[in-house]
Amino acid sequence: MKKIAVILSGSGVFDGAEIHEAVLALQAIEQEGASWHCFAPNIPQHHVINHLTGEEMAETRNVLVEAARIARGNIDDIVNLNAVDYDALLLPGGFGAAKNLSDFAFTGAGCEVNPEVKRACQAFAKEEKPAAYLCIAPTLIPAIYGPGAKGTIGDDPDTAHSFNKMGGEHINCPVNDFVLDQKRRLLTTPAYMLAGSITEAASGINKLVKELVKLA
Repeated sequence: MKKIAVILSGSGVFDGAEIHEAVLALQAIEQEGASWHCFAPNIPQHHVINHLTGEEMAETRNVLVEAARIARGNIDDIVNLNAVDYDALLLPGGFGAAKNLSDFAFTGAGCEVNPEVKRACQAFAKEEKPAAYLCIAPTLIPAIYGPGAKGTIGDDPDTAHSFNKMGGEHINCPVNDFVLDQKRRLLTTPAYMLAGSITEAASGINKLVKELVKLA
């Protein structure tokens, strides 16, 4: 059975991992006959957002502890993620990817990736193992793969511009499809960058995961 490592960035679209994307991806992995295990950095969230009002809350939360909600406790600190133990990698989106795994939400093209996240992702690249990045998570790709890496965040011009400015090659993509950088064995899909429903998000995620498991 192929084993997929999944990196989460918290729990909740505005300050962590996008829950629908994460669960859809986990389900798709199982439906393709593979297994998954989740990881997250053991760090404080950048901030906590009230998902009812959209306002920042005066409290602190831990990315690993929050991500454990999605994984039902089946999760480890990212320091324990070793690429040799897995066949492929997947990162759901959500603002946590741009606030906790990196600082893209605040610095754009000048963003830096959390050192442990970068180490883990680059290990998969070095081992030439396939990796998938959903929604806003592809903004990490140029920092991990270097110049020329292809990917999509859908068709948002500002985010695409930042992706290109960082050295990536952005490709516009509809919600129900994915982009494959064959040379790097790298897959991306817009998911909730474009999706207006769970069904729309699933349409691209399911196709991407099917190809990811096949490549693994």
